[in-house]
Amino acid sequence: MISTIWPSKREVNAVTFSGRSETGRPRLRRAAVILFWISLWQAAAVLIENSIIFVGPLDVVRALFLQLPTEEFWLSLSFSVLRITAGFLLAFFLAAIAGTASFFLPVLKEFLAPAVLLMKSIPVASFVILALIWIGSENLSVFISFMVVFPMIYESTLSGLSGADAQLLEMACVFRISGLRKFRAIYLPALLPYLAGSCRFALGMGIKSGVAAEVIGLPSFSIGEQLYTSKIYLETANLFAWTLVIIAVTALLERLFLLLMNCLLKMQGK
Repeated sequence: MISTIWPSKREVNAVTFSGRSETGRPRLRRAAVILFWISLWQAAAVLIENSIIFVGPLDVVRALFLQLPTEEFWLSLSFSVLRITAGFLLAFFLAAIAGTASFFLPVLKEFLAPAVLLMKSIPVASFVILALIWIGSENLSVFISFMVVFPMIYESTLSGLSGADAQLLEMACVFRISGLRKFRAIYLPALLPYLAGSCRFALGMGIKSGVAAEVIGLPSFSIGEQLYTSKIYLETANLFAWTLVIIAVTALLERLFLLLMNCLLKMQGK
């Protein structure tokens, strides 16, 4: 009877995260769409004819390749990614733990509700200014990324646990399945897809807010400092190049994290 509530490997593999690649979408059509927008981008740059206001993809690629061999580029990229990733991971694990505890302890949920609402409501700019006063600029992106990501993961955890199959929970009570086993067999399969879906948006928002905080705080060797320098010296090509770097880093981290979540779900189903 226990096996009836324990998800099989086939059922686990049937779960698809929102971050999985679309295998049915023709690659040729995707390439054509990308080529169209790049061509439109280049055409707009040719029409504007002002490298300070707008630059084309060729200028951006040239600016990026000029920066790639420099030590400053890799130091700025590494330090920013490490700080923002640290803030995201800290928020993810703490929010998942707090959300799980709040689901099973309604008193804790009520206690944390004002703090979570505060994180969601206060503008990032206010957080940045306060963080500059409290912790300085070096760890600013860690703090801001944490404050932005925490409420997203926390609420996704509550939603995922609430979506657990009621009939399976009732059956587990009838057969007196232990709490830990019930959590692993019923609650966890319902929770992981929610976390995997929300972490895409949370990771993107964490990186955006972390870089925005760096632009204000200007810590040494950071992406935010490079963006600010590009703006000061009107180096629009460098500004676009760093923007492409941010997009690429976001996509890479998203893939890695979703792959990890998918592996956890498969391991859980064994």
